[in-house]
Amino acid sequence: MFLAILSGAVIALALVAQADRFGPTFIAIAILTLSIVLFAGVATIGRLMSLNRDDFRWVIGMNRLRHGYLDLHPELEPNFITSQYDDLPGALKTLGVDVTTARGLGSVLHIIQTLPGMLSVIVAAVAGAIGALVASAVAFSSLGVVLAAAAAFVLAAVMLGIWGRWSFGRDDPTLAPRFPTPKA
Repeated sequence: MFLAILSGAVIALALVAQADRFGPTFIAIAILTLSIVLFAGVATIGRLMSLNRDDFRWVIGMNRLRHGYLDLHPELEPNFITSQYDDLPGALKTLGVDVTTARGLGSVLHIIQTLPGMLSVIVAAVAGAIGALVASAVAFSSLGVVLAAAAAFVLAAVMLGIWGRWSFGRDDPTLAPRFPTPKA
């Protein structure tokens, strides 16, 4: 739905730009329209993070069930391709994330490839466009407009990243590991 809102807004802004030739009316309408798109994007990212937390909860539950099966029938272990451990490395293995590359650059690339991560980049770009429009409205130079756009993009991306990290890192006592992955 967010991408439909974004697409519709871009088409509407193109029509306004044709009529106003990127004048002050266009800038005012674009700032308002893109602010609504920004709000819809942030709300969408929030919902996706909530869904991801739910998925994480269900993965932990499935790993615990798998652990119970293997307690009863250890001979079944070769038949399972996902983890039996309910800590973060076990959940990541079940989700198909290679734990050996889950640090550093591999972790950043994985985050950007997720739906909330990709939408965060798009929403940050919308924030950058709003920053450029505001700078243009107050008659900044071309360099000032570019710097304002870059600053708004980086600020939005960092804030969305912090929000994403915070939302995933909250402690839930029911998700405390009961069957941690053995140390190698």
